[in-house]
Amino acid sequence: MQFKNLALAASIAATAAAAPAADAPKYFGVIAIKSGSAVQNAAFSAAQGSLIAGLQNKGSSCPETSFYINDGVLNIYDNTARPQEVYVDRSGMGQGKIGYTVGVQPAPANAERKGWSIQDGHLLFDGSSPIACPGVDGYSIWASAGVANPGGNKDCVGIAAHIVETNEPQPCWAN
Repeated sequence: MQFKNLALAASIAATAAAAPAADAPKYFGVIAIKSGSAVQNAAFSAAQGSLIAGLQNKGSSCPETSFYINDGVLNIYDNTARPQEVYVDRSGMGQGKIGYTVGVQPAPANAERKGWSIQDGHLLFDGSSPIACPGVDGYSIWASAGVANPGGNKDCVGIAAHIVETNEPQPCWAN
């Protein structure tokens, strides 16, 4: 009798662990949160092979980007069968570079795809919040890799990547 209860409890625990987080929507946009900074409330966009917050050049790639997570992989929604998967390169060369591949394009050497999650309404990679670095077209988004100003950037700031659920995802055909 006790074995039956133990098996039932283990089954329930395994099911709960496999279920997505309660605050993980199917499709979502992302905005940067950093009070007192110009990046505050800037939306994430897929452009120029990277993620950019507050994209200034609205004619490039996807100014309104919707995302979803599948098995720990962050994807850019495009309503076709062509995958657009985000990767992170935390190697010494990549320093936390976040980029994406389109279709059958392979990820660069040292790239990681799995590790994305949503916790308390924020997008994380390997449990860490991203970094935003000012640039010409907005703020380039980098994963935390122990480098304060990755890729030769200056004045980078840690941000919270707040997710905003959407029921009408915007398709993006990034390039």
